[in-house]
Amino acid sequence: MTDALVLHGFWRSTASWRVRIALGLKGLAWTGVAHHLRLGEQNAPKYLALNPQGFVPALVVGDDVLTQSMAICEYLDDVHPEPALLPADALARAKVRAAAQVIACDIHPVQNLKVLKMLRKRGLDEAAANAWAAEVIESGLSAFAKLIEGNDGPYCFGNQVTLADIVLVPQLGNARRFGAKFGFGRIAAVEAECMKLPAFIDAAPDKQADAEG
Repeated sequence: MTDALVLHGFWRSTASWRVRIALGLKGLAWTGVAHHLRLGEQNAPKYLALNPQGFVPALVVGDDVLTQSMAICEYLDDVHPEPALLPADALARAKVRAAAQVIACDIHPVQNLKVLKMLRKRGLDEAAANAWAAEVIESGLSAFAKLIEGNDGPYCFGNQVTLADIVLVPQLGNARRFGAKFGFGRIAAVEAECMKLPAFIDAAPDKQADAEG
């Protein structure tokens, strides 16, 4: 019997969005628990007992709790191997992970809500903080585009959706929010292909129960 899956997240969180896509691709049923990041609900003692960082997402798997979206996605890939989110070949797997980490490790952490709040506390107004986010996003996506440019097929690394696609699509949601450019290489075409798939459509922020107008 498969353990019940409970995803703690926020509708607009790109990290939560990644996990929703992965769950959809794997065809897994899950229950959502929303924590409004702008209201600080992620810092409530009950949630901090699940994730001491006070970040979303957290995935409850039976009696265990997993944190960090990339680790969660790879866990789902390990225990539900079809469809695979990473190639079988070791070199190809490393390339997919490297591209995904450009976003997950280098773009997202320095333009997320916590960092933008810190910038505002240090005197940046809203326009300047948003410009920071846009610059970080554009720089990272430009590099990402170069990492995927030599691949044929509709997705980042060919004919199969990978972890790279899972992190790219939510990041483009942030790009739009901050007015960042993302017309680099194949990026827009990859997003268009991904958004034909039910897992990507259903994971979109505006489809979530806690979505705000």
